[in-house]
Amino acid sequence: MQKNILYIHGFNSSPLSIKAEQTRRYFLKNFPEVNFICPQLATSPNEAILQLEHIIDSSNKTESSEHDIWFVIGSSLGGYFSTYLASKYQFPAILINPAVKPFELLEDYIGEQKNPYTNIVYQVTEQHMFDLKAIERNAPSFDEEQKNNYLVMVQTGDEVLDYQLAVEKFQHCRLIVEQGGDHSFIGFDKKLPMIADFLQLKTKAVC
Repeated sequence: MQKNILYIHGFNSSPLSIKAEQTRRYFLKNFPEVNFICPQLATSPNEAILQLEHIIDSSNKTESSEHDIWFVIGSSLGGYFSTYLASKYQFPAILINPAVKPFELLEDYIGEQKNPYTNIVYQVTEQHMFDLKAIERNAPSFDEEQKNNYLVMVQTGDEVLDYQLAVEKFQHCRLIVEQGGDHSFIGFDKKLPMIADFLQLKTKAVC
């Protein structure tokens, strides 16, 4: 039984982002048996979702992966994608300053964009907004068991997203609201042991 963490970066970000690297190093050091996956996402929402679903579905097709366990960790737009995947596959999900309505926020970014990590120049289009809206999912209500699948972490100083949207949407889930901070989620690395606990990962005892 293989345990897998699928880390989903945000808009114009990369597997080389600080949080992605911190997460990769932490789990490699403390839980080397966990398979950490963080792909460079395609620039269109539809292609990114197909890419993520392919990673999950391809693994689940092999006989040895019949009982594989998946977790998703998503930051910003990656949190929005993670909500979709958690709903579809019933996976535990950790959302870090998640985008709640990116189809509204990213309207201001329609046009040419350049990813600062990859230097890839691409177009954000109006169609992308419709594609994002199409994968919107409601958060679980109070009486749904799936609410226990979510750990949502926001900081009130987020200068990009309105943290209150996430607080309202995920009010019935496990929710951590920190005063101050910013969109990068300051001190994220110190939350990684708590994330491992939420995922019920246990450090092996040293004899």
